[in-house]
Amino acid sequence: MRRGAKPDTASKPAPRDSESAPTAAPEPVAASPPVKRRPRSTRKRVATTTTGLEKTIGYRFKDRDLLDRSLTHISVSGGNRANSYQRLEFLGDHVLGLVISDMLFQAFSKADEGELSRRLADLVRREACADVARAIELGQAIRLGSSENNAGGRTRTAILADVCEALVGAVYLDGGYPAAEKLVERLWGERMRTPARPLRDPKTVLQEWAQARGLPTPAYREVERTGPHHSPVFRIEVKLPNKEPAEGSGRSKRSAEQAAAEALLKREGVKTEPL
Repeated sequence: MRRGAKPDTASKPAPRDSESAPTAAPEPVAASPPVKRRPRSTRKRVATTTTGLEKTIGYRFKDRDLLDRSLTHISVSGGNRANSYQRLEFLGDHVLGLVISDMLFQAFSKADEGELSRRLADLVRREACADVARAIELGQAIRLGSSENNAGGRTRTAILADVCEALVGAVYLDGGYPAAEKLVERLWGERMRTPARPLRDPKTVLQEWAQARGLPTPAYREVERTGPHHSPVFRIEVKLPNKEPAEGSGRSKRSAEQAAAEALLKREGVKTEPL
């Protein structure tokens, strides 16, 4: 280029559109909804509780989800029964019945069908399962919604019994029949060998007494229910033809029926073992 000459701008290539056009601002990205997590302290407490439960029952889960589900009340699962302990309770109820039936069959070789049936009914009844749950402090590990927790759900017989059966079902799915058998033997074995109550309870005695006299099966009727929803008290009446009705009270309908039967038998002079 000669000195003083103007630069030849025409010879320069025109800028491309991408170079000349202003850069568009990026579109805003929608923020992902926050993931709900338990507070760290709560997660630690739950993990500690379940670990302690595993030590108590002598079984360590391979699938932690099974253990969590067996301890989850429907009040926590958003109303989804499949994610609560209810399905596992159904399975555990039948596994428990099978294992205890086998244990009884082996332990009482001279017992007839009637005695085995009475022993089985005593060991798998709701109150017995709840007692087992209390013995292993299962209530502390149950996941409850705040309202259910405030209503005393951790000590309710119905919830404790259901979760106890769900735990048996979870162990069965996680470790198979041998693991479930070992668990039931550990938790129910001593109860099987030393029944907590008479095998011939007042209801059974009253029914046999009535049949021996040609009377129909005693009829039970709920007369009154008092107390809070989570801890009711039932008053039950029992009737037989040509006999004055008798009443009994208890924390469950079954215990109230037993008390009513015992009252009628006592009035008729029939001896029964104390409940």
